[in-house]
Amino acid sequence: MTSWVFTDMDGTLLDETGRVRASNAEKIKASGLPLTLVSARSPKEMQEAITALDLQGPQIAYNGGMIFVPHKTGRMVLSALPMPTESAKQIIGEIIARFPSTSVSYYDGADWYAERMDDNLRGEIAVSRLMPTFQPYQEVFERPRQIMKIMLIDFDAGVMAQIHDFFAAHEFHGVNARSSNAAWLEITSAEAEKSRGIQHVLDQEHIEARDTAAFGDGQNDLPMLTMVGTPIVMANAAPAIKQVAKYITKSNLEDGVGYGMLHYLKPSK
Repeated sequence: MTSWVFTDMDGTLLDETGRVRASNAEKIKASGLPLTLVSARSPKEMQEAITALDLQGPQIAYNGGMIFVPHKTGRMVLSALPMPTESAKQIIGEIIARFPSTSVSYYDGADWYAERMDDNLRGEIAVSRLMPTFQPYQEVFERPRQIMKIMLIDFDAGVMAQIHDFFAAHEFHGVNARSSNAAWLEITSAEAEKSRGIQHVLDQEHIEARDTAAFGDGQNDLPMLTMVGTPIVMANAAPAIKQVAKYITKSNLEDGVGYGMLHYLKPSK
């Protein structure tokens, strides 16, 4: 019997426009199961989905770097793991200097900053429907900052390979760099893990991992999927991800999360 559900957002809960379809939201609500979003996104970027699903429990942002409870007037942060400020400042400065074609933006708590507008960033703005503050990073860091995530976007595979080599050759204290897909690299605190965020919710709600389920579609969802009792993988996921699934649900364009919650999960009595 399932008592709690966790779900990834992009490629899992959200459709191709970055939204929760109304039909999917209807199915999710009809299941009666509590749901926690687990995402690399910031709380502001998660808010539209939170509102669509009327979520009131703990939510996980920045790949486990922040756990918060949404409220009508904002959010209550339960846990936050910013990366070391000096490491963040060094990474931002060096990437801007070394890779001028790469979109560099970063998040201080709930606020989004970028050096300049570019085509890569325009795509992210279109999906998130948010606008970053454009300001030279040296000015941003004149005040104390808690940087939760740095996001690098470059659709040139050669440049992105060079960026990966750059991180492999440099040891930045207290950070972890992960690829959500070929064109994105996200840098967060080394302590930020989706599994850590889930464990926080389990401890807070006094539930066992075996009584939970999770939905995912990507490589970075594997720690979450292998941690819960019922791992459910999207039809649009890669074959390697499907190997860990107890169930394969419909794709993210076919209300896969809502379908899975209604057909594969039953709430505890």
